[in-house]
Amino acid sequence: MPVRNRFAEMLPEITAWRRDLHENPEILFDTHRTSAVVAEKLTEFGCDEVVTGIGRTGVVGVIKGRSDSAGRVVGLRADMDALPIHEQTGLDYASKTPGAMHACGHDGHTAMLLGAAKYLSETRNFDGTVVVIFQPAEEGGGGGKEMCDDGMMDRWGIQEVYGMHNWPGRPVGSFAIRPGAFFAATDQFEVVIEGRGGHAAKPQETIDSTLIASHVVVALQSIVARNVDPVAQAVVSVTSIESSSKAFNVIAQRVTLRGTIRTLDAAVRAEVEDRFKTVVAATAQAFGAAADINFMRGYPVMVNSETETDYAADAARAVTGACDDAPLVMGGEDFAFMLEERPGAYILVGNGDTAMVHHPEYNFNDEAIPAGCSWWAEIVERRLAPAAG
Repeated sequence: MPVRNRFAEMLPEITAWRRDLHENPEILFDTHRTSAVVAEKLTEFGCDEVVTGIGRTGVVGVIKGRSDSAGRVVGLRADMDALPIHEQTGLDYASKTPGAMHACGHDGHTAMLLGAAKYLSETRNFDGTVVVIFQPAEEGGGGGKEMCDDGMMDRWGIQEVYGMHNWPGRPVGSFAIRPGAFFAATDQFEVVIEGRGGHAAKPQETIDSTLIASHVVVALQSIVARNVDPVAQAVVSVTSIESSSKAFNVIAQRVTLRGTIRTLDAAVRAEVEDRFKTVVAATAQAFGAAADINFMRGYPVMVNSETETDYAADAARAVTGACDDAPLVMGGEDFAFMLEERPGAYILVGNGDTAMVHHPEYNFNDEAIPAGCSWWAEIVERRLAPAAG
């Protein structure tokens, strides 16, 4: 079935929801207004159950089909939070909150899932239960994990779960997906190199933490170049170097390094962490310094289940006639936590020729709404199709 006429009719309404959310962005778990708007609309749509406060500020809506003879339950997830970025779009509905904007399209994700929830509540053309999941704190807060830790999957008996993200650079409303590892694990580090400071004219009396930090930065590149299998994927990036001294004639006592590590395999992730700690500690020791290493594990690798990826791709082809193979993405996505608990799949929907996500000039493309809503409806009606006979 192509893009559904109902969503074309609803487009002005869903667009208005989306633009209201865009004007009122909220960061991490502080999605109080957004969560309230979502809960109010789900109640208005006639959802059988609406629960707030899951994963602190997450919202869950339950929509029962015409029958539930097989006890099947499908979860659909959208993220709600914005980013700490000052918007530079010049839109008449631009963010009214200084320093916050929907620079990743979560306003569009929320609006599309709300549109699908309204349609599914109206039609109920399925046999089973749909659980619509509106998640806070995707952008670094791990809201997906918090919702899972609150027992969401077991509480509503979710058996498989699906997510979606807009993708600038792809034709509007087109789809792309891949099975297996899709988005990377996202770990962070902070390393403090402690040397012995002193006068720059007497370097022999110091242990130069700046020199040592420079050797550490170079040595870390050997992990990907010489430790990780060349056919695997890994990125080690030092993104900040901060000295305890700002003077021209002082050798700093300490230097702090910060950065991120991205991997697409759990074994590679563990290997890189181990080598990272060894390289940093040994390099500092070789120069007579100490290294305080804080390695912070973030989101795990997001892995699409093979079978559910096929279901998602078939639904996309039913909506638009095609579904492309998506590339590997070294960005992170905390939908990974939900996919660790249940089989499922995550799909990309084209946002057209727009600025990339996380850019101050980015904006979600409202023309993608009918395709996105149709995909949500299609996956439900295919996975929960009434039994024959």
